[in-house]
Amino acid sequence: MMKTKYAVGFFIALIGCPIAALAGDKNDALDAKVISIIKRDFHDKGIARLDRINQDSVQAMCTQYLNNPPIVDMERLEAEQEKAIKWPADGKYMGDWKAGEKLAQSGIGMTWSDKPDAIPGGNCYNCHQLSAKEISYGTLGRSLLHFRAQFSQIRSGEELQRYVYGHIYNAKAYNLCVKMPRFGHLGILTEAQIKDLVALLLDPESPVNKQ
Repeated sequence: MMKTKYAVGFFIALIGCPIAALAGDKNDALDAKVISIIKRDFHDKGIARLDRINQDSVQAMCTQYLNNPPIVDMERLEAEQEKAIKWPADGKYMGDWKAGEKLAQSGIGMTWSDKPDAIPGGNCYNCHQLSAKEISYGTLGRSLLHFRAQFSQIRSGEELQRYVYGHIYNAKAYNLCVKMPRFGHLGILTEAQIKDLVALLLDPESPVNKQ
């Protein structure tokens, strides 16, 4: 059975296309009607709250321009998102890759049936290939096999670690309309968990880099 996560978020992703199309057509009346129907038919249940459908300035911009906003607005919002990243106080970006692997393969968390104290997983497998041995994985995101080798050609050492940490914390600081969740920005994952995922991607002993 495939593990699922972010149920409400997934639904919003599905309806995002018609909402975006309506916004693109400048049909504000129909756009408002669609949103009103969603708010009428969907209700808070457990930890899944209806406020998840409310867009912030970044999401609204990407919706309005069908993920292709004016460059000046895109750069401004990306800079704001990057400025809001909370970097580790100890200056260290790498954790335990073994813990990161478990986290990446976990799709638990944030659905209506989860308990408030449930520890969310990273759900990375749902969008990325992490192992050559995996028989099922998502393709919405790029393959992460040999990640260290691929990116060390562009960045290296602590610079690369910081880049990966920031990308996991808030990918929209680097690509405004990317579909990757803002794990740190939204409080989905803790600082320690993000460090563990950085290690999974960059530690030479990680299975991601040894295959």
